Amino acid sequence: MAALKAGAHAYVLKGVAARELNSILHTVYDGEGYASPSLAAHLLSEITSTYRKPRSEKDGFDELTERERQILELIAVGTSNKEIEQKLFLTEKAIKHYVTNILQKLHVRNRVQAALLAQEKTRPRPAMDS
Repeated sequence: MAALKAGAHAYVLKGVAARELNSILHTVYDGEGYASPSLAAHLLSEITSTYRKPRSEKDGFDELTERERQILELIAVGTSNKEIEQKLFLTEKAIKHYVTNILQKLHVRNRVQAALLAQEKTRPRPAMDS
């Protein structure tokens, strides 16, 4: 956050592939900003949490699109982005975008928290005896 406040136009995590780094550099050179999807989700969560009331978990699930639900279901069973890419015929960039949206809508910080919420949501509830 401090780097962005100081004027940084991009924040790239260690271990980014050379091809992706090249694309990021071109993006920044063209005047756009860049942050990894997970960092962007975290930053948005930090910024927006002070401006709005937290929504209930149910509201977050209700906001998901059908494609986001598909991806969340795959994440919930431990599917990697690469595997999701192959199953749904999407690009890695598109998957990262969907995951970022899912994290924002569910108000969670990472895919593990999203997976746990999804598993909790789909777990059958015990019947209540009268």
